[in-house]
Amino acid sequence: MKKIRTIHYGLGPIGQELARLAASRESIEIVGAVDIDPAKIGKDVGEVIGLGHELGIKVRGDAEALFNETAADVVLHTTGSYLKQVWSQLEGIINAGLNVVSTCEELSYPAAQFPDLAAKIDEMAKANGVTVLGTGVNPGFVMDTLVLALSGISQQVTAVHVERNQNASTRRQPLQAKIGSGKTVAEFKELVDAGKVRHVGLQESVYMVAAGLGWTLDGYEETTDPVVADHHIKTDYFDVQPGVVCGVDQFGRGFVNGEAKIVLHLRMYLDADPAHDKIVLEGPTRLELIIPGGLQGDRATTAIAVNAVPRVVDHAPGLVTMKDLPLVIAGR
Repeated sequence: MKKIRTIHYGLGPIGQELARLAASRESIEIVGAVDIDPAKIGKDVGEVIGLGHELGIKVRGDAEALFNETAADVVLHTTGSYLKQVWSQLEGIINAGLNVVSTCEELSYPAAQFPDLAAKIDEMAKANGVTVLGTGVNPGFVMDTLVLALSGISQQVTAVHVERNQNASTRRQPLQAKIGSGKTVAEFKELVDAGKVRHVGLQESVYMVAAGLGWTLDGYEETTDPVVADHHIKTDYFDVQPGVVCGVDQFGRGFVNGEAKIVLHLRMYLDADPAHDKIVLEGPTRLELIIPGGLQGDRATTAIAVNAVPRVVDHAPGLVTMKDLPLVIAGR
């Protein structure tokens, strides 16, 4: 078996878990890693990601030098949620002639907010003979790809409703912070207005579903409200008293002819109970899919990113989304 050679760009909590999964796969060979953290640069990748043994590969601080010196097939990119903030990194990867699988939420369907940049990425990827994908559990799967897969057994879809109730108590520190844990309601609202507290990706999922179903959206709106703790909550990272924010209650709505045809409802908060994922497709026959307990976001995100690698490597060059790929399945 010819192994797929991967470079890991970003070794934060998600990047580390993703690299551990890649290291366990027979079909993958880790050949490089890059991070900006001085405490990680120069250390063996196996040590940094907690494998318990060395891989014989040092974490580098200079991505361009690593790309020039290392033969690889794909870069697994896990550095940020916002496309414009990570664009220079992605540009460097593409110009180095390397395929990209990224967990950047806004890259999952960049045409939603940045159609000109999406066209530029597609053009650059084709010029360099590489494929670029943004994916994850949400966006990337449960509120978009799974919706479109379920629509395959519907004679007609007239409306889409997705509800995701996520228990954030077991998630990583950056996510618990990103949903406003420990803030007052006033602080939460200020951070929402500044764009610093919210789940990123609802707009991308709405637009991907619309594109998949052949609907043209004439409007999109998003609201973000606080979930306030009604009891004392203590996680590994936050100590939240009653009356303090413990998460987000967020809606993304896509409108067709003035009607909200796609409604995505995300409640991600500490001690969420019951956690679940629910998809409802309205039509001549109503379809409902419920996942009790919901999908564990970090594990599902790292799994789908690694599992998508063979599909991306084999795909024709260009910018792709999850709806464009053949079915992504668990690898070995």
